[in-house]
Amino acid sequence: MASNVTPVDREQDKEVEVRRVLSENPKALAARITAFQYLAIGVFLYLLGGFWALQIRDPDYYADLAEKNYVRSQPLPAPRGRILDRDGRIIVDNHSSFSLYLSRDNLKEDHLDTICKALELDRAELDERLRRYDRTRAKYEAINVRGELTSAELSFIEAHSGQDNFPELEVIQTFRRIYPRDGMMAHVIGYTGEISENELDSAEFARYKQGDVIGKTGIERQYNDVLMGTDGQRRVLVNNRNKILKVIDHKGASAGKDIRLTLDLDLQAVAELSMQNRKGAVIALDPRTGEVLAMVSRPAYDLNRFVGRIQSKDWSEIRENPDFPLMNRAIQAQFAPGSTFKPLVAMAALEEGIIDDQTTATCRGGATYYDRYFKCNVRAGHGHVGLNRALAMSCNIFFHNIGTKISIDKIAEYADLAGLGKRSGIDLPAEEEGTVPSRRWKIRTQRQRWFSGETVSVVIGQGALTVTPLQLANAIGGLARGGEWYRPHLLMDPAVAPEPARKARWKAENVAKVASGMFGVVNQGGTATGAAIPGVELCGKTGTAQLASNDLIRSRKLGITLSDNAWFVGFAPRNNPEIVVVALYEHGEHGDRAAPIVRDVIKAYFDKKHRKPSQPLVASSGRAR
Repeated sequence: MASNVTPVDREQDKEVEVRRVLSENPKALAARITAFQYLAIGVFLYLLGGFWALQIRDPDYYADLAEKNYVRSQPLPAPRGRILDRDGRIIVDNHSSFSLYLSRDNLKEDHLDTICKALELDRAELDERLRRYDRTRAKYEAINVRGELTSAELSFIEAHSGQDNFPELEVIQTFRRIYPRDGMMAHVIGYTGEISENELDSAEFARYKQGDVIGKTGIERQYNDVLMGTDGQRRVLVNNRNKILKVIDHKGASAGKDIRLTLDLDLQAVAELSMQNRKGAVIALDPRTGEVLAMVSRPAYDLNRFVGRIQSKDWSEIRENPDFPLMNRAIQAQFAPGSTFKPLVAMAALEEGIIDDQTTATCRGGATYYDRYFKCNVRAGHGHVGLNRALAMSCNIFFHNIGTKISIDKIAEYADLAGLGKRSGIDLPAEEEGTVPSRRWKIRTQRQRWFSGETVSVVIGQGALTVTPLQLANAIGGLARGGEWYRPHLLMDPAVAPEPARKARWKAENVAKVASGMFGVVNQGGTATGAAIPGVELCGKTGTAQLASNDLIRSRKLGITLSDNAWFVGFAPRNNPEIVVVALYEHGEHGDRAAPIVRDVIKAYFDKKHRKPSQPLVASSGRAR
């Protein structure tokens, strides 16, 4: 049956229904309308507030956030300056390589295990580095996690960085150090590494930031500000797959400056070869200027293991080595100098009038001083000796007699003048002072008075006296030049005027007497005749220094004895010397065993000076006599 309801009727019905609802609950309807109005006003105010923040309050902030969704900042590391020898030959250079950076604004935590496993990274170390970066660096700055990428590592990165699920991987071209092999000059050059938090807190590195690579030791640290360049930066536009679309802007890196050292690679090579399979140090100086011509410390370590980022196992192996390969023995080893100290004692005794040309002593192999028996280095004794023969044969008894007549403070005065017991000021970090005993020193350090019997030990380079090889070389070199000492240094900079020498007012005839005795050591039947060089007036002094631990070891009957340290110091020519060399051969037993090392370095110097072809010589392991 068809409906008779028309559209007009329907509209009339709706109107009736509305009137009925209004008449039944007018308050409820009004509340609904009011709520809707408030809601509309709230939404409007929220949108208005957002618009105000975006356009008026923080437009730059939100613009940067938006830009970082598409624009990425990439570092352009600057190459460090090269290190050259005195002739301009390259010691340390750079080579181009690739490093892996992680983009932290795209970093996904669940990817880190895969990345660490593929690249052999320590996850705990990486997490710690990420936490440090989060505290100190902007989120958009990438973090360098691996240098010197291999072909296999590059293949892994290339395979994964093209996928959407590994957007954090970035490969940046960098420059890495090329160091000499086999530990050559390791302690002089030093190495670089990422700045630590402790270093960031120091005044020395106040201008650097987390992630910067700085010099850690040696020349790399001493002249870090010169060698370190200024990194550049480029901004690139990337798509949602992290692919570069175009370069927006580019600020190039500024390379660090090259520096030239006073080292001579020819002399350095000879000294390095002479110390192979030995423990100790060699230092060669030009006493006319203070220039360091060669510096060796053994055992050494491979600097190339530090390039990029040294592995934890490698660092532990070096740090825990009982031979302390990280120690630069040339400036840090502090040992009794033995008889190499006698020339300085002789100089003090001559200048103070305690001995002269007529002074003699009778050596029967030993003598008693202050109720203690002291042995000479020759059991049968040297017989009747004066200063010249006492120096040449290294007679202890002659110098013990001096020790009974000269005060310890007078010895300390001359030792201080020669630069012992204090840092030389060489341009290397962590130099040690050594020890020159005196009455005041003993009261200050031991709260005891000085005994005369102790002076008898000090005059032959034993007792509380300790020196570094560099200090001994500088002291004897200055003595040989009549009392003239220059500050030892490694940087060769013609633009900087040399520092004035420290001078002593010594009598020329007294200097000549000491030099004559040292000439006899090598050339007149002394303790190191095997060190003689034909055509070169080499003067020298052997030293055999007992180790303080020997008596302790023997007293405890441990069944071992540490051999004495062997020293030799030599200079040439006899008048107006041009080079002074010190060799410390730890546990070398006798001073004459260190003499060939000095001989080879000095011979190489004069061979080069006279343009003779010279092959690097390896010092023999036997005695020189």
